[in-house]
Amino acid sequence: MRMFVIFFALGVASLQQQADLPETYCLWLGLALGLLAMGWRRLTQSPRIIYLALSLSGLALGFVWAAAMAHTRMADALPLANEGIEISMTGVVASLPQTIERGLRFEFDVEASTVPVPSHISLTWNRNPHAELASPRAGERWRCTVRLKRPHGNVNANGMDFEAWLLERDIRATGSVRLSDPHTLERLDELVWRPGYLVERVRQNIRDRFLAALPDAPYGGILVALAIGDQQAIAPDLWQVFSRTGITHLMSISGSHITMLAALAYFLSAWLWRRSSVLPLYVPVQHAAAIGGLAAAFAYCLLAGFAVPAQRTLYMLAVVASANLARREMAPSRVLALALLVVLLYDPWAVLAAGFWLSFGAVALLLLVGSGARERMHWFKEWGRAQWAVTLGMLPALLALFQQFSLVSPLANAIAIPLVGIVITPLAVAATIPVLSMLLPLANWLTELLMWVMQFLAHLPIATWQQAAPPMVLVIAALLGGAWALLPYGFPARWLGILAFIPLLSFSPQRPDTNAVSVTVLDVGQGLAVHVQTARHDLLFDAGPAFSADADSGNRIIVPYLRSIGVRHLDMLIISHADRDHSGGAESVLAMVPVAQIKSSLPFEHPLSAQPIKQTDCLAGEAWEWDGVRFEV
Repeated sequence: MRMFVIFFALGVASLQQQADLPETYCLWLGLALGLLAMGWRRLTQSPRIIYLALSLSGLALGFVWAAAMAHTRMADALPLANEGIEISMTGVVASLPQTIERGLRFEFDVEASTVPVPSHISLTWNRNPHAELASPRAGERWRCTVRLKRPHGNVNANGMDFEAWLLERDIRATGSVRLSDPHTLERLDELVWRPGYLVERVRQNIRDRFLAALPDAPYGGILVALAIGDQQAIAPDLWQVFSRTGITHLMSISGSHITMLAALAYFLSAWLWRRSSVLPLYVPVQHAAAIGGLAAAFAYCLLAGFAVPAQRTLYMLAVVASANLARREMAPSRVLALALLVVLLYDPWAVLAAGFWLSFGAVALLLLVGSGARERMHWFKEWGRAQWAVTLGMLPALLALFQQFSLVSPLANAIAIPLVGIVITPLAVAATIPVLSMLLPLANWLTELLMWVMQFLAHLPIATWQQAAPPMVLVIAALLGGAWALLPYGFPARWLGILAFIPLLSFSPQRPDTNAVSVTVLDVGQGLAVHVQTARHDLLFDAGPAFSADADSGNRIIVPYLRSIGVRHLDMLIISHADRDHSGGAESVLAMVPVAQIKSSLPFEHPLSAQPIKQTDCLAGEAWEWDGVRFEV
């Protein structure tokens, strides 16, 4: 079964890499191939033939399943004729409204409209010019007039695929609510009584209460993220701290949080059940405790918005609980395989998220090193072995996905995991109950203490290792080498696996030769950003637009691109003029990448003019030469 699930995942992932969906007849052929391979497996006793049949079957059925789901989702599209026109519709606010610079953004379930539109869309609600009109809340039914457009995003090497992200969330159109005429807006119902909408309203009420109770707390957003999975209130600079210390996985509802909470609920349920002299006669204590733990995990996953790490853990716990109730033992690897299969059946687009591979990969590594333990070890040695496994095994994936990994991560996680998982998160979850709100200041104080330590570690010069995105062949070689090095005791020459990391860590991308130049025009939407590279110098001409107060071309596009090609500093930044679509991303670039000098035509009062960097005016006819290449303004 494990072989089948692995190749099923590969089949799903391979479909997501296709430029076009296969025709319907191809799906029928793939289904027939998968079923024939499954039947072939039952007709042989040869282990090799069985493994081959399971692999072919899983690959074909995974591809077909993902393609069938994609055909269904892609069919729910916005007709081209309906782009940009005013459309009257009725529907329900289906997600937590997120605050943006211009107002609010939220997902909207369309119930009725004057023209065909997708059933699930994303809307922007700009700042309200009509004081009598309250902002929408999760679960409300509204009648409104909107303008929609099909999803689109920027295309850059190693950049975020915004269209894929929207597709994964089943958002098939984006747009804005027309607020110019208040008569086109009407709140029809204060709350639509359906489970999904009720959960979103509860999440919004918890978020509002937390932020109101901690109005001036710089880390209040972390407690909101730990309680309900909403990360919007976390300041952008804190994500840099999390990344440099390797604790990003702890700053939202993750598998470890759910597991610990389920364990607490398990032991509490068992303790309460044993207090009764009658209940254990009908339901054994172990069964009652398993049900209690699973119920707590399910409730916490609902608060988390059912993210992929939460799904994975919930399904694993569900398999374990079911085996407990059925009085059957299951191998941990089989439990992980079942959880993987359920996640992909429910959401084939999960493979597009980095968290999918990192979360399942981390658990697989822990199972790998756990299977090699010949005897019960001291807890500190077990912890050290687990840290080594996750650090070594995840390193190639982190370099491929983010072009960096934290060198202080083992120390940071040794402090953060027990404090966040065992203390802060239970306090934050308990504080979601109004009568236990007094626990929130304690959770906030502990979070401040944790962040003081993390800030110190993040500012160490050796906190992170950064390099260009390595070729996939080097990543795969290092992954295989890491797996070999982590094999159980008794396998020969396990240390040789470490050698596979040498090409990965020593990789350096090729730069232009002397007298040659490379020019890359980045896709930043409306605006401009051009990277010019010579043999030993790098220049950025303009920095694209700003999208919001926290997001701009600098931190979303330019800096990730520069890191992916191994550029750690810029010799010159040229800003052609002060328009927002050319200078909007400059502040983020200057904050995240060392820049030797700035040339611009900006006025003296412009914020960029105050940067403590050598600055000169752009003068017509000015020229210089880098590595045999002549530049002229």
